[in-house]
Amino acid sequence: MADALEVQIRDATEADREAIRKVLEEAYGQYQSVLPPEGWEQYRENIVASVDSDKPTARIIALLDGEIVGSSLLFLSSEAAYGLPELDIQSPIIRLLAVSPSARGRGIATALIKENVRRAIELGASTLHLHTSDMMDSAVKLYERLGFERAYEKDIRKGETLVKSYRLHLQTTANL
Repeated sequence: MADALEVQIRDATEADREAIRKVLEEAYGQYQSVLPPEGWEQYRENIVASVDSDKPTARIIALLDGEIVGSSLLFLSSEAAYGLPELDIQSPIIRLLAVSPSARGRGIATALIKENVRRAIELGASTLHLHTSDMMDSAVKLYERLGFERAYEKDIRKGETLVKSYRLHLQTTANL
């Protein structure tokens, strides 16, 4: 089993896009059976389209032995991240954190989150946000273990699904 020292984190390049798409589809593919077919297809299309979007301020990837095995996007606001200015999040937001199923359990998601935290602090932010849902229970456990707290007032409703908001106060990131 690989240790955390073998994980490399860097900005994605244009040449990485196809590998990022593959990681996203592998990572999020586990939810295909949970969502209704039309919901899954729209979700998958949005995930894949994110690779070509110009809205993230950073595209961060994780490599293990030279292979891209994880990625995340960092946005500067809820308008940039979701097209929802009314959500009024004016601080960085992590979206589409993904780790290839074959590379899970090696600290890759934590390494990506730490890099997002570092960048948010560098931007002068006091908080870092993300949204997730109950179907991503292992991700929720990770976020909570790392110190993210529920931000109920920033929740989003997508049809029947409650997309829960989490916030990390960057001055007190003792778990990172």
